[in-house]
Amino acid sequence: MAARTEERDVVVRSVYSADGTTISYRSVGSGPGLVVVPGAFALAADFDALSAALADRFTVHTIERRGRGASGPQGDTYGAAAECADIEAVRAATGARFVFGHSFGGFLTLEAALAGSAFERIALYEPGVSIDGSIPIGWADLCRRQLDAGKPAEAFLTFVQGINPETSGKAPRWLLRLILPLAIKKPERLQKHTLLPAAMREHAEIAARDNTFPEYGRLTQPVLLMAGKEVESTGAGRAAPRLHDVLPASELTLFPKLDHFGPEKDPAGIATALTTFFLSTGSS
Repeated sequence: MAARTEERDVVVRSVYSADGTTISYRSVGSGPGLVVVPGAFALAADFDALSAALADRFTVHTIERRGRGASGPQGDTYGAAAECADIEAVRAATGARFVFGHSFGGFLTLEAALAGSAFERIALYEPGVSIDGSIPIGWADLCRRQLDAGKPAEAFLTFVQGINPETSGKAPRWLLRLILPLAIKKPERLQKHTLLPAAMREHAEIAARDNTFPEYGRLTQPVLLMAGKEVESTGAGRAAPRLHDVLPASELTLFPKLDHFGPEKDPAGIATALTTFFLSTGSS
């Protein structure tokens, strides 16, 4: 049964995934169906502005990924395959033709398409695909110990340093302690602290598939790859052009003024690119 939220046009629905886990999703708009798959530290509501910008042309269904909100837990046997089944369950329930994935959600989107989810067109913003170790996992042990010790802020610092060794990883820890509260508002920081245990499992899934990205070359759907100004300095940024080389029907669009969180920071700009791509009648 659908439950309306405080936002008049957004309807929250749920579906059962293949393993019986409840997967919630937020729907808004009218037009062809578009599934949105958020990244590691995001909630479905974080994409409400993007969904609103798309709602005049699409019916947007943003997944509340497992381990978050009204969706069920990740589960003891968590893996990327379970999340691919979640995406497929939402696709089947909504009849959506299109899909957009951000960061870890982009990785899951590619995996779901490879597993057979019948999306006609795929769009990705800085997909979290590991290439030549570009998404490391060596930080995880220390991060886990800090979480177990009740120090989520320190654990998140460890993640920030470990995940981008070429950029934030070079900054002294004391400096990051000063910068992060200025760069990330408290509610967002607390959300990231809460989702960090889930994010650790998710990043382990990416690392386990390091350098398997040529397999995505089997996908024949048109794919829009997007990246921001860190296209040469972060693993997620570099993934887009590398995937462009292997995906046979792909195009690459750069947003030189945006960072990794472009879909949240410039929803109108990203929505324009998505609308043009999804409603295109060309083959790529």
